[in-house]
Formats: sequence, C-alpha cells, structure tokens
Amino acid sequence: MTRDFSEADLRNLSGRKTPPTASAASSAGLPCRTMKISEIMTAEVRCVRPDNTLEEAAGLMRKLDVGAVPVCGDNDKLVGMLTDRDIVVRAVADGRPSSTAVQDVLSPGVIYAFENQDVDDAVHVMERYQIRRLPVISTEKRLVGIISLGDVATHAGHSLGGEALHDVSSPGESQTEDPANR
Repeated sequence: MTRDFSEADLRNLSGRKTPPTASAASSAGLPCRTMKISEIMTAEVRCVRPDNTLEEAAGLMRKLDVGAVPVCGDNDKLVGMLTDRDIVVRAVADGRPSSTAVQDVLSPGVIYAFENQDVDDAVHVMERYQIRRLPVISTEKRLVGIISLGDVATHAGHSLGGEALHDVSSPGESQTEDPANR
C-alpha cells in the first residue's frame, strides 16, 4: 500500500513551524532558496520486481553494495522497498528458501516523496518514520530516484543531515508498522 502526503502533512510531521535551513538562513540575514529533492537524490536506481527471488535481490544488493532496493512493478511503478533486514527477519529467520519471491517478504506499506518536493519535506518524512532511505517518485508515480541521509548531509548541510540522523536513529515507532494504520 502506498500513501500520499499533502504538503501540509509533510510540513507538520516533525512539528516544525519552519524548515531548519530556512530559519538558519533567516536568522543569519541571508537569502534562502529551498533545495528540491531532485537536486540531491541519487537518480541511477536499480529495481527488483515483486516476482524476483530473494537470491536475485540479495545478489543485486551485494553488487550495488546497498542495504535496500526498490521493488517496482510495470512501468517502474513503485511497489515497495526490500531491505537486508526484511530478508533476514522475514525469510532467513523463518527458514524460507532463497527461491522465495520478493513480494512475500516486503514490509507492509511504502513511504515515498515526490521529486519536486523540498528536501526539508523528505527529512521530515525520514524522521517521522525513522528511515534512512526514501524512494522518490514522479507525479506519474514512477520511481525516479532515492534520497538518503547521506545525500542530505552532503548536499543540504551538515546540521540538517545531523539532526535527521539523530531523529531517525532515536528509539521510537516500529519501522515495520504499516504507516496507513497510524
């Protein structure tokens, strides 16, 4: 299940009234331009399909040296994310074979952002759901990239990236809970 967020939802997720980058620039008397997700996301993203096996998905994760891959259906439509943790907790720990389909171990729900949203919006979503990587989709809901905490720290400023890392890493809600049920 996917969930769309209105701009107001995204701005209110962390309870901030103004984005930290805007307030920092404002208090320093500097002009502020809001950075868009599309400016800092990783655009070269590889997907697995729901019917791929866990062995195929794990092989791709090893090849790319990543801990999560997007799961895409027809026309690059985002279906979910598969993490190394999903494989371990929902497959290996239950004794499932490596031939198990990716769709059988996906976390319920998928959280994403749109490429034309502000980076601050993505950070708020990452903090709220305690995730380190956020798939980025087009208005046609096709996967176009991923934004990570590393992208935020490298391109949007260390203070915003550090604050997000702290909030994402703090104990809180279960990451496997379906966000639509909150």
